[in-house]
Order: sequence, then structure tokens, then C-alpha cells
Amino acid sequence: MAIAIQIDIPGVTLERYDEAVEIAGFLPGGLLPSGALFHWVTKTNDGIHIVNVWKSRGEYDQFAARQAEIIQEIGVDLASIRVEFFEVHNYLSGIG
Repeated sequence: MAIAIQIDIPGVTLERYDEAVEIAGFLPGGLLPSGALFHWVTKTNDGIHIVNVWKSRGEYDQFAARQAEIIQEIGVDLASIRVEFFEVHNYLSGIG
């Protein structure tokens, strides 16, 4: 079952997010890792807000281990991050 992950990271700027994306080897508007279906990020009043949709929790969990290393590499305290999971009833994609 597909899952959505909502991630709030207080105190992080979009520039630091871009640094993490670069370290991970992703390109803006580029391809997602295997198992990921959708990703977006926006600035909030106190940091950034990220939403991901993955094919399964297991596939996300495998990626999350590397993601945690990168987050720590850019100096973010993992304890400050708020993560919430949702079961996805349906999603639509424009990718063919």
C-alpha cells in the first residue's frame, strides 16, 4: 500500500534543503529514488515542510536511513524533525 510522509523540519532553510538534495545526488525536477512516487517541499514560517509518497513503508524506510545521514551531515538535529505517516487511498501521476 502506498504511504505519504509529511516531514516538518524547523530551523532549516530551502538553501540547506538544496544542499541535502545535492549531497544525495538528486537534481531539481529530476528523477526520484526507486520506490518513491512523488516529492515536494516548501518554506514555512519556521523551517521547511516536505511531503513524499512512496510505494510502501518498507521502501521508504530503506531510503530514510541514508536520508538521516545526509540530514545530520548538513547539521540538522534529527530530534527536531516531526514526521507523520498516512495510508494513501489513491494518488494520480502525470508521469508516463
